[in-house]
Amino acid sequence: MHELSIVSSIVDTVTESLVAYPGVRVREVRLRVGVLAAVVEDSLQFCYGVVTEGTPLAGSALVVRTLPVMAHCALCAQDVEIASIQSLRCPRCGSPATDLRQGRELEVEAIEIEDTEAMA
Repeated sequence: MHELSIVSSIVDTVTESLVAYPGVRVREVRLRVGVLAAVVEDSLQFCYGVVTEGTPLAGSALVVRTLPVMAHCALCAQDVEIASIQSLRCPRCGSPATDLRQGRELEVEAIEIEDTEAMA
């Protein structure tokens, strides 16, 4: 389960970025995950709950936005969404889709924080 190491890296990265914002609490960490990134969202969620215990991210939510595979079709001269990763072909003309534009991402998109000092 490589999701554990992925989540550990995310937690480390977010924790490091919190140094610049003392007195805040993390509400949400938002990820962009392409369908070709080979991660299982349920595993990410489970690992996130385990890894964040006892950290500044404890109690925060992990929000995963799954991105479809997008490719540029040279024949159609357009970006197209690939419906199935079993066949990387343009859905319009059927030509092989070799220029992938989206679908391999695995990145922190945003961190939502709240100022706990202002709430007191």
